[in-house]
Amino acid sequence: MWTLIVERWWYLRYAYRKERETLTQTWKARPEHKSWHARQIRRMMISRINVRLVGSLPLIRVIVPLAPLLGLLGTVTGMLEVFDGMSALGYADARTMSDGVSHAMVATLAGLAVSLSGIFFVGRFQTLSMVETELFADALEY
Repeated sequence: MWTLIVERWWYLRYAYRKERETLTQTWKARPEHKSWHARQIRRMMISRINVRLVGSLPLIRVIVPLAPLLGLLGTVTGMLEVFDGMSALGYADARTMSDGVSHAMVATLAGLAVSLSGIFFVGRFQTLSMVETELFADALEY
């Protein structure tokens, strides 16, 4: 998920500006902007920018709710450690139980931390993509 977030940040920070400038210059270089054909080209340019701005956001939106589930999988594994330690010793040893519970809590915390940070970035990138698409559409006068 973090690779996708860094990729989105890099695209918005560096690559998008160059792409926007290129498409804006291409539009302004056109001799006419009023015909049906010109409006379709404008619509295509806006759509292309929007698709590239959104990019991997749908995938990040899928990963965000999966992170806590993976944390819960770690919780189950930690609890299995507790039960395995109890069955090996034949009684409930506090040290054995605390190790398993510790692993369970760390896994849950990691899943929640990843998910919460992902929610922030998904919201931020979604807003930026909508705003930038509107600004690009406004830059293409017709």
